[in-house]
Amino acid sequence: MALLQISEPGQSVAPHQHRLAVGIDLGTTNSLVATVLSGQAETLPDDQQRHLLPSIVHYAEAEILTGFEAGALQITDPLNTLSSIKRLMGRGASDVTALGKTLPYELVNNNKSSVVKIHTRQSDVTAVEVSAEILKTLAKRAVESLGDELNGVVITVPAYFDDAQRQATRDAARLAQLNVFRLLNEPTAAAVAYGLDQNKEGVIAVYDLGGGTFDISILHLNKGVFEVLATGGDSALGGDDMDHVLAEWIMSQAEIDIASLDAILSTKILQAARQAKENLTQSDSTDIHLSHQTINWSGSLDRPLCDELLLPVVKKTLMPCRRVLRDAKITKTDITSVILVGGSTRMPLVRQLVGEFFDITPLSDLDPDRVVAIGAAIQADVLAGNKPDHEMLLLDVLPLSLAIETMGGLSEKIINRNTPIPVSRAQEFTTFKDGQTAMSIHVVQGERELISDCRSLARFELRGIPPMVAGAARIKVTFQVDADGLMSVKAEEESSGITADIIVKPSYGLTDSEIETMLRDSMSHAKEDIDARMLAEQQLEAKRVIEALDSALAKDGNELLSETERAEISTARDKLLSGQDSADANQIKKLIKNIETVSQEYVARRMDASVKQILAGQNITDVKV
Repeated sequence: MALLQISEPGQSVAPHQHRLAVGIDLGTTNSLVATVLSGQAETLPDDQQRHLLPSIVHYAEAEILTGFEAGALQITDPLNTLSSIKRLMGRGASDVTALGKTLPYELVNNNKSSVVKIHTRQSDVTAVEVSAEILKTLAKRAVESLGDELNGVVITVPAYFDDAQRQATRDAARLAQLNVFRLLNEPTAAAVAYGLDQNKEGVIAVYDLGGGTFDISILHLNKGVFEVLATGGDSALGGDDMDHVLAEWIMSQAEIDIASLDAILSTKILQAARQAKENLTQSDSTDIHLSHQTINWSGSLDRPLCDELLLPVVKKTLMPCRRVLRDAKITKTDITSVILVGGSTRMPLVRQLVGEFFDITPLSDLDPDRVVAIGAAIQADVLAGNKPDHEMLLLDVLPLSLAIETMGGLSEKIINRNTPIPVSRAQEFTTFKDGQTAMSIHVVQGERELISDCRSLARFELRGIPPMVAGAARIKVTFQVDADGLMSVKAEEESSGITADIIVKPSYGLTDSEIETMLRDSMSHAKEDIDARMLAEQQLEAKRVIEALDSALAKDGNELLSETERAEISTARDKLLSGQDSADANQIKKLIKNIETVSQEYVARRMDASVKQILAGQNITDVKV
């Protein structure tokens, strides 16, 4: 008789086998990946020991660069170098316009789709596709560090991300071919890191000010249960806004008119503003230099003036703080700890105002840039089944109310904001007219009373309702929200049992067919992509070889080579020069090999001459081996 091996849900079939899982902080400015190793959560560095990955993607002719490589090209090629893309996640064209910022790249006016696209030299790309490139890079770093494929990931999102933004994040992970265990709110991830590492209990405020988003969450920590009491914030407020304020100040000081801005100058001004802001977290003053075409300006900025300029932005974060205290039905005196998260909280002004608001010195024991990724890694380790006896329980809440449209364009809330998730709620409705056999159901998200002031999520129809007098039919509408904050809706006419349902996927995400097409394209074009990369690498190597050879010949070619030898090397060099732009990588490789062959004797002579020069005037006994 065959025996089947079974296991409890969430546990590995092989109980002693550690399943590889990571937490990813997909940030506006920087992103990180972390994992639990030997019981300790830590962020994973790249091969140069850099833990942060700038959230920047560059679209070159034949390849896509991310992180520091992409960031190095922001000034020289801003239209093809995309940063702060998180601010566009799950947003339509009207939302992006409402941001009121001059983006340093070119948006595509596409009336056929509500998905915002950005024009690059390779193609028009969505924020989802750009984020997928960042996720691919982080996943590759994790695989190389851990030595095997990942079982799954936990990706963090701002607590105030709505359904469209969460769905866009899941789409990006799917495009990067990652198995997502869960989307975890960033403040909750931070509380996990602090709560488990320091065994904190009580009521904690998590103040999370990143590059593009602001979240404030109130959590109750007790005996391993992390319960979010209330959450609030602004998904379009962060360090980027501070950069824009300082950029406007620089423009006024340098007397730069906004009409004279081009993409390169805009990027230079923003980079100068960001650098000045970062310098002033440690110094009392900083010098600023700006050079572009006819503009050559130098100035200085001190911390008091910087604080004065940025005070209105930081004060904007305090209004949601007051609101979440009301929502959680607590006062400032109930707060036992305040956790600071996000690179922008390094600013002394932010720490001062937060401390004054909550009447408590904020905690900053953990690196504010890394704390979210660390918390996500701890949760990923639990969800992977590596800690079956672990009692940690996360109770997140819904950031915005979910409702349906009723007659007169009114919003009828089914699930109120700050309701713990996962959750399922139902409500009964009836027909409006005699003999009505169908009902259109419009699902929205928001706190306003009118549908026009809320965000539309989905529409579907329930057909086949038995004809009755108005008000006789009983239609039960059920909303279900999973642990990621993503929802489904079901409608049922109770007398006949007919049903209709929909998985709510907002129009600002990508459709399943678009995701499938992208995945299929990435596989079908894999060979082309590899060939294109190899060609680009050989062309770059050809240029390097020519430059090195020209430099050597100019230095000692006449002394070390006969006319015949030099002519032979020059012929090989000219062939490579004329063939370096060839579309055949193998041909370029052969031409490089040819130069190496004909130059072999020349290289040996150069080496001998170099050794003789080093040993000149020395006694053999003085030479150290």
